[in-house]
Amino acid sequence: MIGKPAPDFTLPAVHREGEISLADYRGRSHLLLAIFVGLYCPFCRRNIAQLGGTQEKLRERGVETLAVVATELDNARLYFKYRPARVALVADPFLVTHRAYALPRLEVTDELMSELGALRLNPSGELPEPLPMAEVGDLLDRRDGFQRTAADLRDIDRQWPQLKGQFLIDRDGIVRWAHIECTDGLAGIGKFPSDDELLAVARTIA
Repeated sequence: MIGKPAPDFTLPAVHREGEISLADYRGRSHLLLAIFVGLYCPFCRRNIAQLGGTQEKLRERGVETLAVVATELDNARLYFKYRPARVALVADPFLVTHRAYALPRLEVTDELMSELGALRLNPSGELPEPLPMAEVGDLLDRRDGFQRTAADLRDIDRQWPQLKGQFLIDRDGIVRWAHIECTDGLAGIGKFPSDDELLAVARTIA
């Protein structure tokens, strides 16, 4: 996909009324497009919060930021009403952008489940040590005071185990960089590029 036109999309905005499309940025600015799964994902919630601070640094280099959260619009607006994000958001409950940008959804097999069961995670570095994936999710949910809604449960049924990704799209609409979760294996679950990594990429086109 790198070097090719980014797939178009138009999705409802979470932080305001109306819609946002890729065409809104074409000819105006470069774009960091960050595609997440639903709010049930504690790593996604943290990454979206991180992007709120990163976006100002990116904007200084001519790069705008847009986050795609894969949940129903009302569910997203309810969550971000109490935990406001500083980054532009759109809702994509049916994974339109995930398919358009060829983000993998892992096939559930006995082998995958065995690997996940043996996995220990601490992608944000905030835990004292890596923990089993199920324990990490429960612990971070408790820390966040996050309680899953009926919409979150529907998202899990529809999405898991969908992977996430980030794309840097230039003002001509060409994908210049991509980071896909778990490219180097399942140990990459929840890992997100640092500010330094994103700024280094932005400098290559800004």
